[in-house]
Amino acid sequence: MLSEIIQQGENEAVEFKTADVHADSLAKELVAFSNSGGGSIIIGVDDDGEILGIDPEWDGETWVANIARNNVIPAIDCKIEYAAVTLESNQNKKVLQITVPKGKDKPYQTNKSQYLVRVGSTNRVTSIHELMRLFQQSGVFHFDSTTVQGARLSSVNKSLLDQYLAQYNVSLADEPDESILLRNMDIMDGDNLTMAGLLIFGINPQRYFSNACISYAHFVGEEISDELIDKQVIGGTLPEQIEKTLATLKHNIKQPSIIVGAKTQATTPTYSDKVLRELIVNAVTHRNYSIEGSRIRIMHYANRIEFISPGRLPNTITLEKLRYGVSYAVNPVILKFLENMRFIDKLGRGLPMVYSEAKALGKQAIFEEIGEEFKVTLTL
Repeated sequence: MLSEIIQQGENEAVEFKTADVHADSLAKELVAFSNSGGGSIIIGVDDDGEILGIDPEWDGETWVANIARNNVIPAIDCKIEYAAVTLESNQNKKVLQITVPKGKDKPYQTNKSQYLVRVGSTNRVTSIHELMRLFQQSGVFHFDSTTVQGARLSSVNKSLLDQYLAQYNVSLADEPDESILLRNMDIMDGDNLTMAGLLIFGINPQRYFSNACISYAHFVGEEISDELIDKQVIGGTLPEQIEKTLATLKHNIKQPSIIVGAKTQATTPTYSDKVLRELIVNAVTHRNYSIEGSRIRIMHYANRIEFISPGRLPNTITLEKLRYGVSYAVNPVILKFLENMRFIDKLGRGLPMVYSEAKALGKQAIFEEIGEEFKVTLTL
């Protein structure tokens, strides 16, 4: 297995180092993998994949453990193990394999104050936006509570806000200073709307953030190059996007049926509205809004529907945990409003329900993290 990994060469999850690797160089690799999706470092192999091996008497395990503890901030816990690789000449070479997990305490830095991420087969010093996203994944910083410059009180749709406040027997007309109420509700911060305030109660939020919307595309076949049946960009506030996108999906999903007596009966069971709604709500609630160049994308093919949301999973969340209802609030202010509007119950039942219904229908719900995006695929 290890020899096959070496044959594939260096990539976003594999790095080679020779036995004379410097401690600072190894620390950079540990930091980059921890800040990204994790990976393996194999010591005893050069950049070209030639297996040079390590000294059989070298205590590499202790050396690496000390670097992971002393040269990386915060310290990381990685798996370190020796392995023997058989060459074509039948000669055995000893190497050291370091398995670095996806970090739970991002962002990580070297003891030289360098923040790095893994990009392809190389490491790169983080940009300010990448570092901001790493802090967001850690829960130290929440982008939805930041202000949107230029989005003032006049950008609030007061009709929507009054509808929301009515459930608490509160009216804007009764408030002597509307801005004080909006600041206390996290809709405003100072003189500007917060990102959450704009996306939930704003007039035309896309005026300030053009990609805070959903792109929907329906293809005839199973490839993105196939002919389009329908294509839409769905904007407005997040509640409006949820309702419009659900209606669009329902309109485009075919449900064969027959007439039985005086009623129409479906011949092929399909996903319920609550499954489709849950995945739309999940996307708008948990996407990373600091990634300005990306939209939520729903790609509807003949054999599947893909729900793609910008942003990686938070530090403590894994794909496996999602199936069992473990969740984390990437955007706690947005989550609060959508929960109060009954779009979310915050009990962690959403994605497990999606998985269970897909299984009951003999289909699949596949959760994936691909680069800086999270994708859920429903097979049809």
